Amino acid sequence: MTTNQPVLVVRPGSFSAEAHWYPKALNATIHPLVSFFLNLSPERIVNRYCHLNPKTDKQELLNLLRYECRHFLWSGADLIHATTAEGNRRMVVIENNSCPSGQKSMPLLDDHQEEGGYRRLVERTFMPFVKKRSGGARTDGHLAVIYDKNPMETTGYAAVIADVFDEEVLLITDYDEATERNLKLEDQQLFALHEGEWVPLRAAFRYLTQKPWNRLPLTCKTKILNPIVACLAGGRNKMVAAKAYDFFNGELRQAGLKIHAPETIRDVSKNEIPLWVARWGGQAVIKIPYSNAGQGVFTITNERELSEFMDTEAHYDRYIVQSLIGNYQWSSNSSTGRYFHVGTIPNKKGQTHVCDIRMMVSSTEKGIRPLACYSRRAAEPLADELTGDDNSWAMLGTNLSEKLGNNQWTSDVNRLMLMDRRDFNRMGVGLDDLIEAYIQTVLSTIAIDKMAQQLFTKKGKFSKRLFQSLNDDPVLLGELL
Repeated sequence: MTTNQPVLVVRPGSFSAEAHWYPKALNATIHPLVSFFLNLSPERIVNRYCHLNPKTDKQELLNLLRYECRHFLWSGADLIHATTAEGNRRMVVIENNSCPSGQKSMPLLDDHQEEGGYRRLVERTFMPFVKKRSGGARTDGHLAVIYDKNPMETTGYAAVIADVFDEEVLLITDYDEATERNLKLEDQQLFALHEGEWVPLRAAFRYLTQKPWNRLPLTCKTKILNPIVACLAGGRNKMVAAKAYDFFNGELRQAGLKIHAPETIRDVSKNEIPLWVARWGGQAVIKIPYSNAGQGVFTITNERELSEFMDTEAHYDRYIVQSLIGNYQWSSNSSTGRYFHVGTIPNKKGQTHVCDIRMMVSSTEKGIRPLACYSRRAAEPLADELTGDDNSWAMLGTNLSEKLGNNQWTSDVNRLMLMDRRDFNRMGVGLDDLIEAYIQTVLSTIAIDKMAQQLFTKKGKFSKRLFQSLNDDPVLLGELL
């Protein structure tokens, strides 16, 4: 049985850095190269990227970096640093997340900026979003932070919002399948149960990660960042995200740009999956499209792993299957070629670990700007050859979240790699890799934002018919509030 906690009040002046950063991040010194990257202007980033990619349309790329999102205002992409046998490197987008984590893992850019990226996101993105006038939006009521995970960061956001707006903020838990809720919807307005009374919310900062569409509405007079449509359009829906990338890549082709993602087969029923795995020589990645935090992702490199997946209970009717990026000898040979992990710099034992990069960005009045970044490594080193009975997830899975029980999570911080003077040198990336990771994050964010715009009619109503044509999964459709 799941029970929501009582609504708490967060007051101005309550921010404490020790409560909102991992100790190893709070005491770390940011690597000068990462600091330099985060302070680069869009013009310098474009000039450098186009110098290395001379077929790219410089003005079009600059326009994209200056893009202002309408729905997907805050995102975090997970990227893999991959290469070919010929040494052609690229940053590959594995997914792009709404409600991304990352602030607690990011060393401070400046010792005098105690609230770090929390304040940058609130000042650059959330505050303009709340103050922007839009038809039907409420101008009265409380500010709130609504969450179901990651209290270290969500309480940090609540404290910073209280400071920036100089008012009390309601901190609200809203767990999936909770017996009693702290929220209700009345006349398309959100209300919170506070001290025995239902009080209106004018705006909410949302960190709901588990099926948020079954608790919050698609259209609402309460401003919500990010809105639910951002999740359905790709931020928490890998199925639609893959289609959004394909559509946007069609637009980008003339500009010499592309979202790089693994080859993806969409709308796959469970019975079809062994056929697609066989097509890639027995190596593939299977994903439940609507899961997150490392849940619902299955790396397949042998018959045992495939059999174990096929024995799992299916909740949804549709899956996606992607080409697997592993070591050169056992990566999928997809239509885009055989890519394999660059990985970390070898340790003293000569072992290389898979690592990814999380790049967090937000939409501002000056375009989409970077906020934070960090890396995570896999638990086991990358094997040169497979034995046929390997645990591929231990070699390839990088997510730090570990589910302990219903709405109970912990993190394997030992595998966290910071953008500091110690860890960054082991990641095997440089300034140009960070620039490409940022550009790939921007492109994938815009693709999802454009998809979200398409899901609304000219009258501002969510088009369930169009969404169903893009994602015809009866179970998911039945979950929509």
